Amino acid sequence: MTTLDPIIVDQLDGLLTGETNPITVLANASALINDLMTDLNWAGFYLYNDKTGQLDLGPFQGKVACMHIQPGNGVVGTSYAQNAVLRVPNVHEFAGHIACDSASNAEIVVPITVDNRVVAIMDIDSPTLDRFSENDEAILTKFGETLAAHLDTAALNTVY
Repeated sequence: MTTLDPIIVDQLDGLLTGETNPITVLANASALINDLMTDLNWAGFYLYNDKTGQLDLGPFQGKVACMHIQPGNGVVGTSYAQNAVLRVPNVHEFAGHIACDSASNAEIVVPITVDNRVVAIMDIDSPTLDRFSENDEAILTKFGETLAAHLDTAALNTVY
């Protein structure tokens, strides 16, 4: 397993400086993850929709994905409901796992919090069991915090 280099956080910050469109921010964030992390089959975001009370598919890199996830369902929905990072070494052992891509075997999800509320979940999948390390979790948590600093809730609500 190749560990993630912490420089990805600085690269994200530099890439997003001055950008105000939240879709552009999330699209480039998913592209950066997909480009710099090895052994992935999906990297992207689910955005919380205040009107429907569900998580809707946002910008991503990978195969066709589930379009809507209810809070509390699957790894993504559980992360949202608990406002917690979840690192799942074997998704087939996660109760209620939603198999959007049957090739996924490991998953890590990180809540993106702006103005003290979860606005999105960063979701990263791998075909390799136990793909994500504690180091990856720590770096992706900082990546999420940096991403959140570049997201404006008002702009996100306007675009989405």
